[in-house]
Amino acid sequence: MLRNIAYFIFFSCNSLSLCAQRTVMYNQRDLDVKWQLIENNYQNLGKTQSSFTFTNNGKVNFPSKGWVIYFTSSREIDSAAATGAVIISHVNGDQYKITPTSDFKDIKPKDSVRIKYFSNDVLINYTAAPCGLYIVWDTNLEKGIVLDNFRISPLINTTTGLVTPEKIFNQNKLIRDIPEKELPKIFPTPLFYKETADTFILDANTTIKANDEFKKEAKYLAGELNVLFHKNELNIPDNYREAKIILEKSEMNKEAYKLSVSGQQIIISASTGAGIFYGIQSLRSMILSTSNNSKKNIIKIPAVQVQDEPRFGYRALMMDVARNFIPKSEVLKILDLMAMYKMNILHFHFSDDEGWRIEIPSLPELTSIGSVRGHTLDSKKMLPVSYASGPDAGKLPGSGYFTRNDFIEILKYANERHIEVLPEIETPGHSRAAIKAMDARYEKFIKQGNKEEAEKYLLHDVNDKSVYSSAQKWNDNVMCVALPSVYTFIEKIADEFLSMYQEAGAPLTTIHMGGDEVPEAVWEKSPICQQLISTDSSVKNTDDLWYYYFKKVNAILKSKGLYLSGWEEVGMRKTILDGKKKMIVNPRFANDNMQIHVWNNMVGWGNEDLPYRLANAGYKVVLSPVSNNYFDLAYYKSPDEPGYYWGGFQDIDKPFYFIPFDYYKNTKEDAAGNSVDLSYFVGKDRLTDFGKSNIVGIEGLIWSENLRNNDQFEYLLFPKLLGLAERAWAKSPEWAEANDLKSYHQLYDSAWSVFVNVIGKRELRRLNYMAGAVKYRIPTPGAISINGKVFANIQFPGLTIRYSTNGKEPVQKSPVYHEAITQKGEIKLRAFDYNGRPGRTITINNL
Repeated sequence: MLRNIAYFIFFSCNSLSLCAQRTVMYNQRDLDVKWQLIENNYQNLGKTQSSFTFTNNGKVNFPSKGWVIYFTSSREIDSAAATGAVIISHVNGDQYKITPTSDFKDIKPKDSVRIKYFSNDVLINYTAAPCGLYIVWDTNLEKGIVLDNFRISPLINTTTGLVTPEKIFNQNKLIRDIPEKELPKIFPTPLFYKETADTFILDANTTIKANDEFKKEAKYLAGELNVLFHKNELNIPDNYREAKIILEKSEMNKEAYKLSVSGQQIIISASTGAGIFYGIQSLRSMILSTSNNSKKNIIKIPAVQVQDEPRFGYRALMMDVARNFIPKSEVLKILDLMAMYKMNILHFHFSDDEGWRIEIPSLPELTSIGSVRGHTLDSKKMLPVSYASGPDAGKLPGSGYFTRNDFIEILKYANERHIEVLPEIETPGHSRAAIKAMDARYEKFIKQGNKEEAEKYLLHDVNDKSVYSSAQKWNDNVMCVALPSVYTFIEKIADEFLSMYQEAGAPLTTIHMGGDEVPEAVWEKSPICQQLISTDSSVKNTDDLWYYYFKKVNAILKSKGLYLSGWEEVGMRKTILDGKKKMIVNPRFANDNMQIHVWNNMVGWGNEDLPYRLANAGYKVVLSPVSNNYFDLAYYKSPDEPGYYWGGFQDIDKPFYFIPFDYYKNTKEDAAGNSVDLSYFVGKDRLTDFGKSNIVGIEGLIWSENLRNNDQFEYLLFPKLLGLAERAWAKSPEWAEANDLKSYHQLYDSAWSVFVNVIGKRELRRLNYMAGAVKYRIPTPGAISINGKVFANIQFPGLTIRYSTNGKEPVQKSPVYHEAITQKGEIKLRAFDYNGRPGRTITINNL
């Protein structure tokens, strides 16, 4: 208890020798802190005014000095404009602190102080509010204590254009409710599917026979059937003739398969284990669309003929476990779900400024320092607080890492499901966790008098005086690319990963080396960098250090039989246009063993055609568009929807309607949600036939800044991921090929209805019990009042809408919406999934 109480000493007279000391304790649990949005676009200046209100609920004064309150904020705060006799100043990254000035007065019991301040941009939802408040008393500067009584006031009238129940109703009104028996039974949509009149009876005794090279897939299928029928043993007989499910080899494309179901047998044929595995997933899709989670004795499967293969060979999900840690159990769960939907690449973003999450035993500081966040003044023992991780070191999700054995287990698990894991080592920017870890290693060996070992993996120039600020407001997060030890480090890490992959028996063909968001002014005042510029004729200025770095890194990976993956900036260079620096495609690396993940195509930013320009120039491109596939963005413009919105808003329709080879054709809005006309893309580079050959696939991305637990992670990821799975696997849809708007809209509306019915009536049901119950987002109902009647609809037919008229939240026993509601007054509506789990309630007034 005493560790959570601050002590302050006051004196009753001027002479210390004559007066008695009186100790007064203040318990910070008595301090109530309320945050409130005051006004967006304050006086049309493009900034937001907000406030903190401190209320003293204790019995003694809250002191005028001797404390600092820390918090994190995704909004950049104007440090010079705070009221209330305090200074709000930037610490590093997303961390800020509130410090009282000499004019700050004690807060008496029951009194309050309001502190107003300004931040950049508009504030739309709770994600943009400050969070993670804690206090540090002068009596112990190394100890931070969480302020438990912090609350965020309701966000009212945050901005214009918010999504309303009426808007949702109008979005949903073109959706047809299609009977389940008429829906496709395999998802993602196969290339060819035909049902016949027969039925196969699947039961607990159904046996499996496989070619020798498909034994792994046979074992996987047997395990899945055992789960379905609650069995333990595997039904894989030695006698081929006894088998009811046959996995056989047949020459076809790498990931292609055929699935034949008759009344007597199921035959899955393919040329590779991957093709067999995808055939198994289609069979599972059919099984699960005709069953539920209750125990079954038999399952009837309709006879079908299926021929299928993916449109793209690269179908990826990027999972960020660096900003906030995601536990191994959740990673394995996601791998199961990726396998269900025939995705084959897990892009594992394990390192960033805020964390290094994979153990390298020979470099223990990477996890002893780089995986731990907590209150620190110097980052020597741990990383600082970020993303509301709080002052206490070792707590999830700010802290955490995968042991070497954990990661090998993940690799094995993925490999069994024909998923390759792409590790990402963020360099040379976004590298603060690694930099600080190697600083700690440096200090350890310097104290031992071993200068050579201390400098072996050092990642920054200790004499660098460059002043810069990264996109996430870090001022010390970039490696010094002129240091030979940087390349020693990279080679060491590459070797360690090769060793882990070899031990796991998993393929490793490439390492993603990051390459994004290196800020302006970096390296300019580094003596080591400037010395390199003066001695190496290939490096003429600071900007050339970029090419110097990636040329060397690429050579390291090539020497190990790997190719380099990276973000789009790897394929860009700076030049001067009209006296200003401009990024253009760099032809230097186009045919040099590199694969580029391109995220920046946002309308209004000037690089709308960047993915196509890079592909046309010869780079192998993975489409990773912020416009359609950034799943950590909020579903729509509402104060109650969590997620960032700097790149717009993304519901499941965004990845579904993305046209990989011509996304100009149906881009609907910019980052602010404003409508976009096709004329906007006049003059932009289009994708050439040569460029199309360089589009290797599609990636969805989920960054973890705002993920505090697994439920939030799954809420933002599902069901959006299913839109990506469909677009990455299925052939180019008819609506994408339509040449006129009328045909496009007719075909798209029909396809959209089928898709959302499949999701609502089949796939959400599967998610309820596959890989554990997935906490996907349940959409809010659409609702509208017309002539005294309330009409409602839902994005995913199959979910249940319930309502209340008594002012209380609808519950599972509330009336089900079947027809227009005629009762007057306030109507509350809420959607429920198949297990009775509710979504968010919406309210509409029926006048």
